[in-house]
Amino acid sequence: MDQPIGNIYIVVAPSGAGKTSLVAALLQAEPSVELSISYSTRQARKGEIDGQHYHFVDRSVFDAMIARGDFLEWAEVYGNCYGTSAPWIRGRLAVGQDILLEIDWQGAEQVRKVFPDAIGIFIAPPSIEELERRLRGRDTDTEEVILRRLASARAEIDKIAEYDYIVVNDDFERARLDLISIVRAQRLKSAPQCRRLAEMLRRMGTAAAK
Repeated sequence: MDQPIGNIYIVVAPSGAGKTSLVAALLQAEPSVELSISYSTRQARKGEIDGQHYHFVDRSVFDAMIARGDFLEWAEVYGNCYGTSAPWIRGRLAVGQDILLEIDWQGAEQVRKVFPDAIGIFIAPPSIEELERRLRGRDTDTEEVILRRLASARAEIDKIAEYDYIVVNDDFERARLDLISIVRAQRLKSAPQCRRLAEMLRRMGTAAAK
């Protein structure tokens, strides 16, 4: 039997919706899911570690990777480039590893063109007003940046129906459990489970062990 093929989970959210915290909570609860580490041309922020938060590279290296077709998806955001390694993703999927991509909606569209079975999850704020409150509460962005993020959020929410699952982050614990439930339910689907349980099914002498 062929090696089981892993799942790709794509998690998308407007800035301020709580995506990073929810993804961290999911990875802690489900260590079998591996986070894809993006490449980025931006400077590392205080406390960020190369290879853990991003693979930090300069623009010439990033452009060379584009030319070689190394990226499954990439985008330029506010003057900085971000991309997902195609060879790494394909290699991990080939051995049955579940992968999580924490990317924006543009990247999600690019990935789903290559992997149409990728599972799209949208993390939504309970309201634009609450999203604005969270963005202002960070006290890290200028007024111009906040307004730009809010405009982007409205554009992203317009595409919400394109995703397989929608998690509303109005209560963190409930949203965390919803996200974990999605991953566990996907893993229990019949076709991948039959591949994972092939040896057990063969011992039972069932027709499902193919």
